[in-house]
Amino acid sequence: MSRSARAGGRADLPGATTGSIPAYQRTLAHLTVRARLLTAVVMLAALAVMITGGTAFALQARATDARIDNSLARAVAALRSVQAKKDPSTGLPFTTVRAVLYEGVRNRVPGKNEGVVALLNGLPVYWAGPQTRAVQLEQDLALVSALAAIPADAPVVARTISTPETQYRLIAVPVLLDGDPVGRGLFVVAFDRAAERSSLGSTFVMYSAVGLAALAVIACVAWFVVGRLLRPIRLLRDTARRITESDLSERITVTGKDDLSNLARTVNAMLDRLERAFGSQRELLDDVGHELRTPLTIVRGHLELLDPDDPDDVRATQALALDELDRMQRLVDDLMTLATADRPDFVQSAPTDVGRLTDDVHDKARGLGHRRWVVAARADVTVLLDAQRITQAWLQLLANAHRYSSPGSTVRLGSEVSGDRLLLWVRDEGLGVPPEEADRIFERFHRGQADRLSHGAGLGLPIVAAIARAHHGRVFVEHPPANVGPGVVFVLDLPAVDLVDGEPRPVTELVEYL
Repeated sequence: MSRSARAGGRADLPGATTGSIPAYQRTLAHLTVRARLLTAVVMLAALAVMITGGTAFALQARATDARIDNSLARAVAALRSVQAKKDPSTGLPFTTVRAVLYEGVRNRVPGKNEGVVALLNGLPVYWAGPQTRAVQLEQDLALVSALAAIPADAPVVARTISTPETQYRLIAVPVLLDGDPVGRGLFVVAFDRAAERSSLGSTFVMYSAVGLAALAVIACVAWFVVGRLLRPIRLLRDTARRITESDLSERITVTGKDDLSNLARTVNAMLDRLERAFGSQRELLDDVGHELRTPLTIVRGHLELLDPDDPDDVRATQALALDELDRMQRLVDDLMTLATADRPDFVQSAPTDVGRLTDDVHDKARGLGHRRWVVAARADVTVLLDAQRITQAWLQLLANAHRYSSPGSTVRLGSEVSGDRLLLWVRDEGLGVPPEEADRIFERFHRGQADRLSHGAGLGLPIVAAIARAHHGRVFVEHPPANVGPGVVFVLDLPAVDLVDGEPRPVTELVEYL
């Protein structure tokens, strides 16, 4: 084989691969899902109509043949009855075949699409005019020839004979008499089978017309129904086209309760998670850029003004830089805590003794500074929560109470249960929180008017709120009655399930804030 031939053979391979794909598959690949489903529905409906119609036609045709065969059997019985009787013209038994045939033809009244003929020695004999017979068998020469060829000892059974004229279902009864040895007769009753089935055919032509109309209706209804069913997919496609990296607010409108509607709800939930994730990333970048710019500027400015020959200036600049780096480290740690608050593994819930947790937090709070730390309420229940995260949030609230209260004042903490909620609270005797700031204090980097420490980053309460949300709870602010004294109450409101030997039960303990 030449090089060009081998190259030509290799060039044909891709074409051969493409040609190996069936044509119908290539056609279906260009159809929409709606068109494919509609094609499948219409084809299945057409197949059902064809199978039903074909089965019904076969059953009706078999019933028609059975009715014809029953009529032919009665004709044979009638002829046998005539042979058993006497000749009406003589009152004596029949002596000639011709007389038997005459009497048999005379007694037979043909029905619709039925004919009677008698053959004597292979030739038709006539005793009635054409107007009395619906089917004139003797005029079909092909049929007469076929009948003449039937032997005298042939069994008397129903048979089907086709001629150029039509198709017959008939029975041929040989007639022989010992007293008439020269006469051989044949008594024939035949039905025009094609004519008998013509009414059946017209019925199924009507059935076919109705079936086509039904298929058209099915196609229209299926087109509408499939379109409604696939509407969530089209909305999903359009929504996906409109979604960009900077805009994840698009959602699919869902109204149904089927599988595709559930798919649309799942996609909406996924978009919610993506939007929150991207939002958290943007907030993290904005927060980092906002909060780290100031300490970096401070460190850079002092380093630029540093006098390397002055030991005191070097030590002061070093202390300032280390302090700013510590603040940046705390800031980064807080931001990382907020960034991971939406992760499923942010909290690791386990059965926790709330009374013991209250005592542990109280012991740790005493190291925050000179205050009178008092446990005002203690819930002796066991609930599902992340003890480390709750301790972190609770201590943050206690640290705020220490920051915004006077030395020697009382800071109370407590735990209690109200219905199916666990309340962990902290009350101080400080200046309180203005009503207009009650909601904003849980926003990132917000510093209230009572914040007397300029170096605070404003991330403590947002971390508390994030920990509460991760436990499917919330944190809020309450003000005690005026007759109780000044201060503010921060409350961690968490879901509570009391566990006794591993079995949950409702909890109802409640203690007022003291």
